[in-house]
Amino acid sequence: MTQFLIPALAALCLLAGPATAQPRADPDWPCVQRKVTSLSPGQFWTGPDIAAAGAWGDDTDAAVLAQKVASRRTDLAQVDPLLDEYAAKLAPADKANALTRVYAGVFEVLNGERDKVMNGISRYAQGQRRMAERIREEADQVSQTKDAPSASDAREMPKEQSDLETKFAWDRRIFQERSQSLTYVCEVPQLLEQRLGEIARKIQARL
Repeated sequence: MTQFLIPALAALCLLAGPATAQPRADPDWPCVQRKVTSLSPGQFWTGPDIAAAGAWGDDTDAAVLAQKVASRRTDLAQVDPLLDEYAAKLAPADKANALTRVYAGVFEVLNGERDKVMNGISRYAQGQRRMAERIREEADQVSQTKDAPSASDAREMPKEQSDLETKFAWDRRIFQERSQSLTYVCEVPQLLEQRLGEIARKIQARL
């Protein structure tokens, strides 16, 4: 009994990890990174007024460019020549507003992607919390099975006990793997913010 409880309890402590080490304002936010629920265009932009520049979706060229440079499939090194090519075609009087519309589009695309990731992280955390509760229940069930009088007399492990321990070990492994994956997922909102800030600087440099 004792030989089982010690590793089981230690494993559950490891499963909890740093995300549950301290109480958090939002129980559905498991990341070490501080949760920033929403972004505003002005956080990354010091150029012309975005509202005054017009709707970016109504400007086909600006919209196409914004979606292309916002995409993570486009390396940041490719953004400069794309912006240069676009800016070279603009009339001087239209340049500031047109580039501002490109930024507005980039912001909307990346901010929308970030919102989806943030929501996904919250759902992920809820699933992990439910799984942690199930694992604790399975640990209790295995302990109870080991404590049963029939368990001490049996020469072979009863099938019920074997099945419980197999399920417990499997669920624990899945939980650990998901916790490791979550570490990388938690970095995505920050990476999107960094990309947005870098593209904003590149656009403003061409105003």
